[in-house]
Amino acid sequence: MLKELRIDGAQREDRDSGPPRWVLGLLAGVAVLALAGGGAWWLHGASRPVAVQTVTARANGQGPSADAVLQATGYVTARRMATVSAQITGTLTEVLIDEGFKVRKGQVLARLDDTGLKAGLAAAEAQVRSAEANVAQLRAQLAQAQADSRRQTELAASGMTTHQAQELAATSVKTVGAQLEAALRQIDAVQAQARQARVNFDYATVRAPFDGVVTARAAQVGEIISPLSAGGGFTRTGVGTIVDMESLEVNVDVNEAYIAQVKPDMPCEAVLDAYPDWKIPAHVLAVIPSADRGKATVKVRVALEHKDDRLVPDMGVRVSFLAAKPKVEAKPVPGVLVPPEAVVIDREALDKSWNVVYVVADGKAQKRNVQLSNLEGGKFKLVTEGLKAGETVIVAPPAELKEGSNVMSKE
Repeated sequence: MLKELRIDGAQREDRDSGPPRWVLGLLAGVAVLALAGGGAWWLHGASRPVAVQTVTARANGQGPSADAVLQATGYVTARRMATVSAQITGTLTEVLIDEGFKVRKGQVLARLDDTGLKAGLAAAEAQVRSAEANVAQLRAQLAQAQADSRRQTELAASGMTTHQAQELAATSVKTVGAQLEAALRQIDAVQAQARQARVNFDYATVRAPFDGVVTARAAQVGEIISPLSAGGGFTRTGVGTIVDMESLEVNVDVNEAYIAQVKPDMPCEAVLDAYPDWKIPAHVLAVIPSADRGKATVKVRVALEHKDDRLVPDMGVRVSFLAAKPKVEAKPVPGVLVPPEAVVIDREALDKSWNVVYVVADGKAQKRNVQLSNLEGGKFKLVTEGLKAGETVIVAPPAELKEGSNVMSKE
């Protein structure tokens, strides 16, 4: 049995002729790892971000004026704004306005409960009618007394009556005349009371004091309103707020170091934050003679020369103070402005050579075919198609930049 366990020489040579299998497997694994590492290194090198310089494309005519002396920011304000209330305390029975409603001067905004006021007005008018009837009666009595006095005078002249009767007739005329005068004064008094009652009755109707737009509705039907705050805070002091849109202007804070450059009637240009493409001609109304020590600024009132429905109070606005009034120019050509270095020629196009720009989207470069206007000039090129305002454009694209390349904006 020991002989059977002995290893033959030929078999020993076959076993020693090559490396063990585990060594071969180890070498194969190392080779795979090396290939994977090389591929990852190649991919990392290929996806390495390209450092580029970028700029934001802006709409034509959106930039500040070239002759701006300085700029300041502020807000749109209304010079005439009123919180409308009733002049008496009462319960609202009708509210006819809501936010955004345009109203005219004298238009009815709300009504209060007028039951008691209507009864008071009716009583005052009845007193006026009673006083008028009393005056009519006294006038008739005065006419009769005057006629009796004349007859007594004629009879006394002919000796047919006594002088006492004549004197009594004359006294009766004076008495009725005095009563009539008192009745006339009573009519004046009751008519004044009637006018007061009518005024109080009219106070139950709330009307617009001027033309404007309702910006807030402060009360509802059933609530009590009063010109004075009462009721522990449960009484409304107003029905709503009205703003005269024709009185809108701009208040800006100018640094006190530059306030000497601002003069009354100085031409300006206002641009709303909500409408950056709309340049509003304006001029300085007044420089308020008071400084804010906390902000080191001086408030300046600026009048807007063009107004429409886009203007609302408390809008943010940027004002450029101009050295001279800008000339009236034609409407700018639609398009966006970019630096000339951002536009390159795509020589690889098969059909024709295209003007292209590279924009940055999600950290990658995208190539855009664009069309240029024949009217461009100055420091920028006007792109009419292929690009939108606000997009990030690469200036002077490097040679290694390709479609889809990762980009990194450099300072």
